[in-house]
Amino acid sequence: MTRLGVPVVAQDNTAEKSADTATDHAVDAEFDVVVVGSGIAALFGAAAAASRGLTTCLVEKTDRFGGTSAYSGGGVWLPGNAVLARDGLEDSVEEGRTYFRAVVGDRTDQELQDAFLNTGPQVVDFLQEELGIQTRFQAFPDYFAAPGRQEVGRSIYPKPVKAGEIGARASDIRSAVPVDLFGAAEDPSRLEGGRAWVARLVLALDGKENAELRLGTAAEKLLRDDDGRVVGVVVSDESGRHVLGARRGVLVAAGGFERSAELRARWQQMPTADWSASHPDTGSGDAIRMFEEVDAKFDLLDQSWWCPATLFPNGHAAFTLGFRSGIIVDGTGRRFANELLPYDQMGRQMHARMAAGAGDEFWFVFDDSEAGGFPAICVPAPDHAQLREVGLWHTAESIGELAAATGLDPTALGESVERFNGFAEQGRDADFGRGEDPYGRFFLGASTPGECLRPVTGTRLHAVRLVIGDLGTKGGAVINPDGAVLGTDGAPIPGLYAAGNSSASVSGEAYPGPGVPLGSGMTMAYRAVADMAGEPLPIHP
Repeated sequence: MTRLGVPVVAQDNTAEKSADTATDHAVDAEFDVVVVGSGIAALFGAAAAASRGLTTCLVEKTDRFGGTSAYSGGGVWLPGNAVLARDGLEDSVEEGRTYFRAVVGDRTDQELQDAFLNTGPQVVDFLQEELGIQTRFQAFPDYFAAPGRQEVGRSIYPKPVKAGEIGARASDIRSAVPVDLFGAAEDPSRLEGGRAWVARLVLALDGKENAELRLGTAAEKLLRDDDGRVVGVVVSDESGRHVLGARRGVLVAAGGFERSAELRARWQQMPTADWSASHPDTGSGDAIRMFEEVDAKFDLLDQSWWCPATLFPNGHAAFTLGFRSGIIVDGTGRRFANELLPYDQMGRQMHARMAAGAGDEFWFVFDDSEAGGFPAICVPAPDHAQLREVGLWHTAESIGELAAATGLDPTALGESVERFNGFAEQGRDADFGRGEDPYGRFFLGASTPGECLRPVTGTRLHAVRLVIGDLGTKGGAVINPDGAVLGTDGAPIPGLYAAGNSSASVSGEAYPGPGVPLGSGMTMAYRAVADMAGEPLPIHP
């Protein structure tokens, strides 16, 4: 074993310790960079570090790579990049900045915003030219009607990975949502979306002799020297606890706290952590706890990447969007929003209803126009019989009967359906503007609002239980344009960096477009590594 050249402080400012103590920790292995986490931001950061010639160790506490981002659709939002131009989309960084500023405003530091936006094209070039990861543009509209918006979106996606390309590593990649959370059979032949990103980045790292990947290795504590610099990480695996030294820095990209019931209740007033689109073993708030011990500054802890979700019998909930018909009502039986809002905005409407005292029960009410099928996008698709058995799917012959089954007020529910049906007849939703935005029409292949307004009619009606879900939390350590974590005094904590959902999102309380979480996480990890290498990237070109 080796030892760091300076005494190391394992800082702990919890009630159990009244003061920090300096200890000369034995180092089991020393690297230039240690990366905590294995989502797309973490893997990309590790690949960027190794590509710069830095010895790199990535640690992941579970037995699979990918974290929450393995569940994602895989979109990466980086305006003005070369792939968009190649695939025929006219876009620029300046157009993206106009849009981002209009949506996010000054909720986050504008230098941080500029660092993200201006570095994005470089990230895509690095992906293609250095790592050999090929991507393609795929239409998916930006989420807000604001200047600079791309109605077809500006997101890029990785090409799917065939089983033969990844070989034995396939078992090390986190499974898709239907398999991981709902017990569906695995299809090993093809990895898509977020899983394709994870697989391609793992393969890229496997090809670098100066990169080491460790599964089943949990980060427990950041180590600091007498000057306050973060110089390593205490980790644990099946053989015990170990100290990994980090000469240049530690990048924490270990996700958020979406699966911590304690932290969700404390900061977000959520009744459970079970409705998140993440595995129960990930997103447990490890990053937050380590950051607290070194007096990091936090922001956006009350925020998540929200979405409507269908509740399943096992207590998990599946991200649901693209409602082709029907209406969504709250616990009072009232319709309260445009069901075709971008999912984060719809989730925020649900959160607001909960805060207003309407409860956490929501119901998707629709008719039999799709022969009893579920008229929305949900993966996995809800099974009528399974949900019906536990009271999560009710079928009735009248509004009154449906209200009785769900516990909703029959008058309120009846009025909500009748009012919506009137809008459907007129071809315009006077309450919430359903179908008036390109995003809403996108999922239905519609060209007019009226095509998004199908009346709820007939003698066979359904109600399926929805809850407010999320794609992860988005609050964490405040970072500067170089990805360095700021302390409570506003100064960077030397040697400590954060990216992805371990950091406070550059987009603030907004979700501007598909792929902002992954795009910003990858970009800030890239900038963090450049800073560690002593070659910080300019904010402005």
